Amino acid sequence: MKAVAFREAGSIDRDDALVDVELPIPTVAGRDILVKVHAVSVNPIDTKVRKGLVPKGDYEARVLGFDAAGVVQEIGSEVQNAALKIGDHVYYSGSLTRQGTNSEYHLVDERIVGHKPKSLDFAQAAALPLTSITAWEMLFDRLKVKDPTPQGGNTILIIGGAGGVGSMAIQLLRVLTGLTVVATASREETIAWVKELGAHHVIDHSKPMAPQMKALGLVPGFVLSTTHTEQHLDDIIELMPPQSRFGMIDDAPVINAMLFKKKSISLHWELMFTRSLFETPDMDEQSKLLNQVAHLVDGGKIRSTATFTAGKIDAATLRKVHTVIESNKAKGKIVLEGF
Repeated sequence: MKAVAFREAGSIDRDDALVDVELPIPTVAGRDILVKVHAVSVNPIDTKVRKGLVPKGDYEARVLGFDAAGVVQEIGSEVQNAALKIGDHVYYSGSLTRQGTNSEYHLVDERIVGHKPKSLDFAQAAALPLTSITAWEMLFDRLKVKDPTPQGGNTILIIGGAGGVGSMAIQLLRVLTGLTVVATASREETIAWVKELGAHHVIDHSKPMAPQMKALGLVPGFVLSTTHTEQHLDDIIELMPPQSRFGMIDDAPVINAMLFKKKSISLHWELMFTRSLFETPDMDEQSKLLNQVAHLVDGGKIRSTATFTAGKIDAATLRKVHTVIESNKAKGKIVLEGF
């Protein structure tokens, strides 16, 4: 089967940063299903693994890619989900410990697979899994946004609202809660994007945010930071009230947790791979979650965040997309379709 992989970690400007390879089709066993991949999307985690910031595992050629949408080809003998059948259209985000989705066929554990939204094509659906799971788990499992804080319990600030996770968080908050949503963006196109997705207010994260929140007359009981948390930390502490909740998803090199102590602000991390990494007892919650997201999409409540289809799934196209992702200027999600 065709696949895109890397052999040596490093920068994206090398000709061999990502290469086209031929690999055997994986053998199905246990609780795995084999999916014929039709479309994928690219996330910051792809670039981090390629650069060596995340171990590539014991692979001579490590295949990247986590988000995928495709068709079930085979089902393992121990699969327990009776709703999964050969020929089903599915979508999911894979595991850090396995080969990735940038391949014609991919093995994935049934417990993290959902049925693709019927109203979306494969490319539109491939944009959703990782960011939907990350946003959902952070909002409802970590920050518990349906449980109000003593101050600002009706307001949330999303730092980096135009990115993949921010784009999904805005939509989920609007359809599933009554919170006032403030999102940050710094360019005309990203400001327009977050407003289109449903943000009530937009502020500029390239400027001090605390004065902007004060000018709006809003105090956020919840803050979700998706990017450059270390650069905004003092500002975040200033704008958050006592006993509020803060969540982050990025890999800030150093975070001084003591800054949160005086105000008793709770600090929450979210990694959507935790359940699959440790095969937690509630691992199948991700399958349920993706099916709920599909229901919301098919009901017209939320939309795909795919903004651009870059081309076929090959090394040349993926190198271009990795470059865009690393520029930190992507809006929504970039997808690739077909081999």
